[in-house]
Amino acid sequence: MVRRPVAWIVAVVLFAEALGVAALNWFMGVVVDRQNMSLAGLDPDVMSTSSKIGGILFGLYFALCGLVALLVALRDRAPAGLGRVLLISAAVVHGLLGAFAWGLLSWPQFLFMVVVLALIVLLLMTYDAQERPAARQSEGSKGDRGGPPVTPAPVTPPTAPTTP
Repeated sequence: MVRRPVAWIVAVVLFAEALGVAALNWFMGVVVDRQNMSLAGLDPDVMSTSSKIGGILFGLYFALCGLVALLVALRDRAPAGLGRVLLISAAVVHGLLGAFAWGLLSWPQFLFMVVVLALIVLLLMTYDAQERPAARQSEGSKGDRGGPPVTPAPVTPPTAPTTP
């Protein structure tokens, strides 16, 4: 039974995004390589190679974040340690990419980045508010054994005495 489907959705979206980012950067590297043109005196081979390497690294980063979301979905537990840091960094990256998309591209790209950002934040917040088990009462505090009922301790401490 799937209790929290948001982790599965985030995992699928991040894996698809990893593939898309890697493919797009690889395509841009091929285009730069075939045009054989320089940008501000940079070597076209260096630009092509760096675009392909950057695409692979970003794709691996998003795939690793997708793997963390998949593990969260399989275990049905909150991400901890490095996994939590990776998901938080992915949320920050999507926020920055959304800002750049709004300024440089158009609103559909911005909307995609914001939706992915919202899904990652929802994943992090959903598992933060996990249900805690109720505190068990001791056998003598139930009041059904003939003893006096136990009154709970006050929530706030008593006020401090004042001197005249």
